[in-house]
Formats: sequence, structure tokens, C-alpha cells
Amino acid sequence: MQRGIVYIDEQNILITESFPPQFELALKGNLPTPCHQLRVQIPEPDRSNQIQVKVYSLVKPGEICIQVLEPFEVQIPLKDLPSGQYTVWVNGEKAGNIDVP
Repeated sequence: MQRGIVYIDEQNILITESFPPQFELALKGNLPTPCHQLRVQIPEPDRSNQIQVKVYSLVKPGEICIQVLEPFEVQIPLKDLPSGQYTVWVNGEKAGNIDVP
């Protein structure tokens, strides 16, 4: 599999109305073709409480595929975070802040 790009149009942090609150990263955008598969890596927060999310695609090299954008919309839980304030970044762009009680 070969790593490819992803076009992100919207990125938001969603907070559920529960106790304790639950957080999700909502992403909306396009994959380069329908043959690309979306991948999202959410690492542990760094020392500055920043979460550097990586969003990319995977595709089989040489696969014949229609050349049309493939829309996607996903919500990824941001869970198991200790109490604190965090900044969430997606591919180097700030998505928002969360405050985990």
C-alpha cells in the first residue's frame, strides 16, 4: 500500500452531553479516488498537551481506478485522555481545544 493525501474541508471537535463529557473529532472532506482508504492516527498528547492527529489515505500502487473525488465524513472518538486542557491539530492545522474534567 502507498500513502496518499486527503483533502479536509471541515474539522470540528464535538462534545457529547454526558457526564463525563465525551469528545469526538469530526472530519469532512474528500479522498483523491474511491480506491483510496482513509486512515486516521491519534497519538498520545505530547508534553505541551497537543494532540497531533495525522489523516491520510492508503492506495494500492498501480491500481486502476476512476479519477473522481470520493467524499467522506467521519467522527473519531478522542478517549482515554487524563484531566487537562488539550489542543487538537489535524495535519498541522488547529482543529480546536478541549478541556477534560
